[in-house]
This record gives sequence, structure tokens and C-alpha cells, in this order.
Amino acid sequence: MLDVFCIATGAMISSGIFVLPGLAHAMAGPAVIVSYFLAGLLAMIGMLHAAELATAMPRAGGDYFFITRTLGPAVGSVAGLIFWLTLTLKSAFAIVGMTAFVRMLIDLNVAVAGIPLCALFVGLNLAGSRHVGRFQVVLVLLLLASMVYYIIRGFPAIAVENLKPFAPHGFDRVLATAGFVFVAYGGLIKTSGVAGEVRNPARVIPISMTLSLIIVMLLYLLMILVTTGVLSSEQLDNSLTPITDGARQFMGKAGVAIVSLAAALSFITTANAGFMAASRYLYALSHDELLPAGLSRLTSRTRTPWIAVVVTGVAASVALFLKLDILVETASLVLILGFTLSCVCVIVLRESHVQNYRPSFQAPFYPWLPLAGILGYVLLIFEIGIEAYYICAILLLLGITNYWLYGRRRVRRDYALLHLIERLTSRELVTGTLERELKHIVRERDEIVVDRLDQMIANCPVLDIEEQIDVEACFDQLADVLADRLNMDHDRVARLFTDREQEASTVLNDFIAIPHIVIPGSGSFHIALVRARGGIRFAGNDKPVHALFALLGTRDERNLHLRVLAAVAQLVQEPDFEQRWLNARDEQGIRDVILLGRRLRGHLGGPDVVMV
Repeated sequence: MLDVFCIATGAMISSGIFVLPGLAHAMAGPAVIVSYFLAGLLAMIGMLHAAELATAMPRAGGDYFFITRTLGPAVGSVAGLIFWLTLTLKSAFAIVGMTAFVRMLIDLNVAVAGIPLCALFVGLNLAGSRHVGRFQVVLVLLLLASMVYYIIRGFPAIAVENLKPFAPHGFDRVLATAGFVFVAYGGLIKTSGVAGEVRNPARVIPISMTLSLIIVMLLYLLMILVTTGVLSSEQLDNSLTPITDGARQFMGKAGVAIVSLAAALSFITTANAGFMAASRYLYALSHDELLPAGLSRLTSRTRTPWIAVVVTGVAASVALFLKLDILVETASLVLILGFTLSCVCVIVLRESHVQNYRPSFQAPFYPWLPLAGILGYVLLIFEIGIEAYYICAILLLLGITNYWLYGRRRVRRDYALLHLIERLTSRELVTGTLERELKHIVRERDEIVVDRLDQMIANCPVLDIEEQIDVEACFDQLADVLADRLNMDHDRVARLFTDREQEASTVLNDFIAIPHIVIPGSGSFHIALVRARGGIRFAGNDKPVHALFALLGTRDERNLHLRVLAAVAQLVQEPDFEQRWLNARDEQGIRDVILLGRRLRGHLGGPDVVMV
């Protein structure tokens, strides 16, 4: 958990706090504190929904992966480019922060100082150092310690008159500044990208992301309060080194050195990690055949997508020539679009009733929270500068054009939006490929093992009956599908079921019955499943049941029989079992309810503890 926390925290703390407050203060005055707070709250909404998606689909590529599987490859190709641009611009913004310190020593143009730094980070990524990550935890903890030290030392030096007037330019500028500083929370999107490498993502991802955002937002607010309280507007407005300027007022040379070192380290880690993460989006798009194959070409030694890294470096170098406010606005805008898509994806996935969409963490207050997030993001988007709109419009046009001319002919897959359209129109639009992919993901995520029950369920007969029937008719249909498997006469099989039911009812509750019979022979055990949406009427039972598990075994398999009964009892106690059973799409979907159910595995025989 600490590793994931440090990834998110280290990716967030950079130019967003060490450079941006001076620019933002010029826009909103001391009320810039409120702007950072509003941006953090909206980032929290997007983060919660991104965490849900990351726990449902913990795969490399994170947000790009789940958007493609939710809204389709056309939207996914555009979203992948958006996320690539977000991280590229955030890396460029970190490099601008580095150049601000370089220019304190040597008077150089931002691009002149920044391009060699871009080349340096391209080289570091191509070298593929495996050991840099070992220092991430220590680095982030030192960074947090330096921020706390700044706050503690600075509070006594706050001059209240520097906080007046609090919002000199009105609330509209405060809201616009919230959109402007949104990029300060951009590191959160990197966490979903590493979800596939996290153990126990159901617990680790949401807790780590939430703690990271809360701690970082609190430190941001306190640092900005200190900085605005110790510097006059003339000193702070448009400063590219606001925290260093603040430290100079109350910490002396040693304090300035500590803050400057912390800033420099945060710039380095953010820029380097941003280059690496951004290039992986190009690699994922290329691997999915939505971009040319060359972008997924790997070096033989370090297995680094070198063309994608170089393209990212070139794009970051070009971004250095943008005006700083346009760079920040564009980075914030594409980040806001990314969080908006996270909220939209959760709505589509839940409303499409994709059976194997099983997030281990669910964002609360659905559907009001994602709708509130989308509304808030739209308000911020309207406050972003016009130049950022142009840049994003160009990117959207390029993404759509690329998909239409290149990816459309190469990619064919189901996605959740098709399931939603199918549900609303009753048209057959999907082939089941999304359900199969999600099933594989859930099995890997939950470390589900294959035991003998899973083997039997995967190959057992399934009856899917829509209308209401009586139990005798159900037993007759079961005998039809089981007679050949058991090498027995149809009437005899039906009679065994009927006789067993007359001995004692096999109805467990108002939803499920488990008729179990003994068959002649040895070493034989079979299962059959019945889903009856209309219900099966049992004599003496007021309500029809909708699920029937037929168990048939020889006397020597009595122990297996008891273990299977215990396993079924665990499955049917899941709180959402009944809903999943009734909503299963087809026979394979009915099997998946059992195959992905939470139960004790590995004690029923079969290939012991084999991952699938």
C-alpha cells in the first residue's frame, strides 16, 4: 500500500505546488486557496470512480483500458491520446519548473534550457533503470517532511493583511482558477495505470488513492495559506518560484536550500515518471492496433517502447514553446476530460448490466455522485481558456481521424455501451467477448483456482427456462439432458428425481432448490443447473424457486457430494447472487455466476490450485 501511495503522491507533488501558486494568485488573489480546494474536491469524485474501474479491471493501461472496454475503441483511441497528452504536458510543466531554478543561475530561454532536459529524460527511459523505483518511497517521505517543515515554520510569519482582500476579482475568477490548477492533482491518473501490478487492488487502490489525495490537498492548502500570508501580491503574482520566495522570508538560506532541493527532486521524479507513463499509452494504443505498430516496438535489452518514448520526448519539447498559461490550461483541460470519462464509464457499466463487471470497490452515492462530478467538470471546462479548446479539438480530430482511417479496420471487440444499447433496444449486438475478457480479469484479480466443482460447472448442462413450470415438468426436462450422460433410461432418471422429492422437499428457501439423488455405479458425479425466470412450482411451497442445482452422484462420492453442497451454500449466500442469477445473459453467463462466485476453493479435488 505504501508503494501505491507514494506513486500517486510523488506524481502529484511537483509544479502544481512549487510553480503554479504564483500564476494562480495573479488570477484569484488569496482566494486561490479556495480554487485548490474546489479542484481537489472534484478530483476526489473522479478518483473514486477511477478507483472503482481500476479494481474491476486492474490492467496495465488503466484508464485507457477501461474506457476502451466501456465506450468502444473509437472513444478509447481518443482517450488514449488525451491521457498521453496529459502526462506529456505534466512532464513538460515539471521541466518548466526545473528551468525556473536553472534560470536563477543562468539566464536562458525556457525552451533552450528545457529541451536538453527532455533529451535527458528520454535517455533515462531508454536506459530502463530498474533501481530508480526503490528510492521512490524514501523520496516521497522526504518531500512530505519538507512540506510539513515549511508549513510549521511559516505559520507564525503569516501577515493577515496579505490575505485582504480575499477574492479581489470575484468568485468567477476563483472558479476559473480551480480549472486552471486542476493539473496539480494530475498524478492520480497514474495509479490506475499500475493497477495490474498491485496485489489486493480491491483494498490497496481506493485506500491509497484516497489517502494520497487527502494528504496532498491538505498540504497544498496549508502551503498556499503560508505563502500568500508571508508574501505581498507584488511579490507573489506570476512568480515561478513562489514556495522558494516564501521560504526566503522566514527560513533563511538553509530553509531555502531545503525547499529548493525538494522542488528539484519533485520535478525530476514527476518528469521522468511522466515520460515513462505517457509512452505506455502510445504503446498500449499501438498494441491494440489503434496506432501504427512501430510505436509498440521494444528495445531488446530493456524492453522499453523506444519509439513511443522518443515521440513523447519530442511532444514535450514542442510543448515548451507554448505560453506557460496555455500549457497549464491544456494540461488541466485534458485531465478534466479524463475524470469526466471515468464518471461516464461507471454509469454505462452499471446501467448496461454487464454480468462480469465486478468491481471490488464501488464509488458511493450512485448515480448522484458521478452526475455531480460530470456537472462540476463541465463548469470548469467552460472556464478554461480558448487556446486550450483549440488544442484539445485538434487532438480529438486527430484521434477520430486516426481511428476511422487506421484502427476501424483492425479492431473488433464488444464494449459495455453496446450492452446498454442492446438492453434498451432488445437487439442482438454483442458476441460475449467483453464478458469473457472480464471473467479472465476477475479470475486473475481474485486469484481464483480451478477445482473439481469448477470443472464440472464449466461442462455441465444448463436449462434456461423463461416461463413458469411445475417441478414434474422441470424434472422431465432434466432427464432429457442427463439420460445420455448417465447412460440411463429417461424415465428412470425422472423417477429418481420425483421419488427424492416425495421423500422430503429439496427447496432450501424461496429462491433455490437442490435436489440430490444417488445413481448406480461408482466414481461418478454430475451437476445440472436450471434457471427459471418464471419460477418452478414445488408442491407445498408457496413461492416458486428460480434456481435449481441438481446433484447426481454414486454412493462412493458421498464426501464430494457433501463438499459440493457446502460450496453451493457459500455461493448462494452472496448478497448479489439472486440478482446475478436472474440477470445472467445466457447459459455461459449462468455458469459464470458460479465460476466467479466467492467460496473456499482447492478442497474439492481436481488440478489443485491452478490459476486460470
